[in-house]
Amino acid sequence: MSLPLLAGVVLACLVLGYRFYGGFVARQYSLDAGTRTPAERYADGVDFVPTAPFYLLGQHFSAIAAAGPIAGPILACQQFGWLPSILWITFGVVFIGAVHDFSTLVASVRHEGRSIAEVIRANLGPRAWLAMLVFIWVALVYVIVAFADITAATFVSGDPELRGLETTFNQGGAVAAASVMYLTLALLMGMVDRLWRPPLWLQTVIFVPATFAVVWLGTQLSTWLVLDQRTWGTLILLYCFVASLTPVWALLQPRGYLGGFVLYAALATGVVGIFFGGFAIEQPAFRGFTAPGPTGLLFPFLFVTIACGACSGFHGLVCSGTTSKQIASEPHCKPIGYGAMLLEAFVALIALATIMIAAGGKAPGLIYGEGLGRFLTVVIGERHLAFATTFGAMAFSTFVFDTLDVSTRLGRYILQELAGVSGRGPALAATALTCAVPLAFLRHAGPGSYLVFWTLFGTSNQLLAGLSLLGVSVWLRRSGRRWWFTALPAAFVLTVTVTSLMLQARTAFTDATGAAGMALANGVVALVLLALAATLCASAAQRLREPVPARVS
Repeated sequence: MSLPLLAGVVLACLVLGYRFYGGFVARQYSLDAGTRTPAERYADGVDFVPTAPFYLLGQHFSAIAAAGPIAGPILACQQFGWLPSILWITFGVVFIGAVHDFSTLVASVRHEGRSIAEVIRANLGPRAWLAMLVFIWVALVYVIVAFADITAATFVSGDPELRGLETTFNQGGAVAAASVMYLTLALLMGMVDRLWRPPLWLQTVIFVPATFAVVWLGTQLSTWLVLDQRTWGTLILLYCFVASLTPVWALLQPRGYLGGFVLYAALATGVVGIFFGGFAIEQPAFRGFTAPGPTGLLFPFLFVTIACGACSGFHGLVCSGTTSKQIASEPHCKPIGYGAMLLEAFVALIALATIMIAAGGKAPGLIYGEGLGRFLTVVIGERHLAFATTFGAMAFSTFVFDTLDVSTRLGRYILQELAGVSGRGPALAATALTCAVPLAFLRHAGPGSYLVFWTLFGTSNQLLAGLSLLGVSVWLRRSGRRWWFTALPAAFVLTVTVTSLMLQARTAFTDATGAAGMALANGVVALVLLALAATLCASAAQRLREPVPARVS
């Protein structure tokens, strides 16, 4: 099968999924345009802000479409082939991932814009709420570990020659330089906006072209920031500490705005490359049911390797954290919750295509950068390959920085909520702890440790989605509504992730070799996650034994 035909079939499935299954799920929630949403009832111009669906979709999509749907499909293709990967992405997102995002968004809107943890507290009790908060913090630590190390890997690449270029070019150094300048540009935009309040169109005209200009400048300064991977990992975590304590107007908002343009440019590049580039599929469709290594069984490890792009518990934190407070009308939940997740599956499809046309064997960020660069040369020509590959890899790191910032902030919020403290001092301490644990992991494990942590990251991320769906199922049942369409995905995801955790724990405690310390740490964390999940499932089972109320028509 050709790449354009394969991509066309996947896109058709996503469109049909939105139209029919998304419509079915929407009908179960009886979305009512006449019901005032929390954004309207509590509008304060800060957190609760009714927002037009077009703009909110873009904001929400930028928040969820980070590096997860890029790295996971590439790693899974390297292990099992592109066919099982693409099947899980396509059907997983339609029947599980998009249902999770849509459902957590609606549940939050119906619970006054509260977080998914608070939804669980209201329906499963305080013990389940406490277990959920601890679970989320542990999962966020693994998000930070995996993405900090995988980004550091894209900043280190030696001095490869790119298709006959006459000058020595350090691709990793170029990506590192471009990424640092991009973050500096975002800070500058935040300061300009804060001090002079120029109109948004003027800032867009100036800073968006400058964002792409720093990519070219990075290719000219590719030997300025050549550091080893361990050093880059430490510096990235230092960035997490500073960025998560910086006011949102100074970095998070301008970086998110500029990053949105990078995201859409990457999507457009992927479309052009897939459908008009004439690239052939180089990777095998299926590599077998097992792959080398302790996480080489297709079931369950294919499903947890491709977490984001098919199903991501992290999205529930976004849906119930910020997006639900901006929903202006209940029917908007479908395009924003269900639709944005299907768009993320498209991001995963493009990432999968970048390795399908390549030889593989490199870090996911580099594969994505080189693949996206090859797609971009369809438009700008082969002579600009250095710029194209730098843009692709910087796009990857741009998405990662969004994830790292948000994850560190959420980790700080959770620790402060668990301790019941507020203020500058506790914020510093909570942030330091949230960054210190990943730092200890990375310093001990060394370069390439994302391969050690990725499977547990994906497992915890999907287990979070399964627990969120379980909480939504209890709420639906207590409300007298149909709940099988969330309960069945919850059961599947819980089965996959619990199996994965048990296998990882067994491996860690029986034949941990090489990075024995990190393997043992993973085993301990796996047991902790299993215990927390068991607490939540026990609370849910107790609630589900209660009498069933009359069904809402």
